[in-house]
Amino acid sequence: MIAANEISTNLTIPRLENGDKLTRTEFERRYQAMPHHQKAELIAGIVYMASPLRFESHAEPHAYVMGWLATYQAATPGVRLGDNPTVRLDADNEPQPDALLRIETGGQSRISEDDYIEGAPELIVEIAASTTSYDLHQKLTVYLRHQVQEYLVWRVYDHQFDWFRLNEGEYIQLEPNADGIICSQIFPGLWLDKAALLAGNLAKVLAVLQGGLSTAEHQEFVGRMSV
Repeated sequence: MIAANEISTNLTIPRLENGDKLTRTEFERRYQAMPHHQKAELIAGIVYMASPLRFESHAEPHAYVMGWLATYQAATPGVRLGDNPTVRLDADNEPQPDALLRIETGGQSRISEDDYIEGAPELIVEIAASTTSYDLHQKLTVYLRHQVQEYLVWRVYDHQFDWFRLNEGEYIQLEPNADGIICSQIFPGLWLDKAALLAGNLAKVLAVLQGGLSTAEHQEFVGRMSV
């Protein structure tokens, strides 16, 4: 049951609406006052609120990405994984990426006293409908400016997976090697069989990842993270 004073407080706070132009402070105030927290993001000062999520175009791809990243995180102490965490980047940008990996000690981001990520994680993944999505426009610009080192976008309707790597102030797209595998430049051993992922073959995706986890490069990375 909601207390009377809580109802009174919430009525004095304007409702968060898609397209609102707000500061991060006001965005958080309105977001926290919502009775049921719907996913909402602040990108370049504009509020974006998610529509109900479909299964094949978002929920299932999201689950595949989380399974892939969780397997990597489990084998890599010092790396932390987030599922839809709020990320405070600056006064006008508070995205909520579908998934992210961050380096706990010595990385670009930190956990605030009120339990939010502040600063840019090293790797972010978004599940997008197509090239028209704001994930490949407004968000890409914001992530580039804040130096997210690797930005991955699964364009489900386009049947494509883009892996961008920050290089001299620009995003370049990483391509699969001769074996059809994309290898992270920031997280050694994070290997992705792009074709298997797009085909929904999670078993092969995880098998290829195990190959990356068995490399000397991954073991060296784990050693550095453990110091």
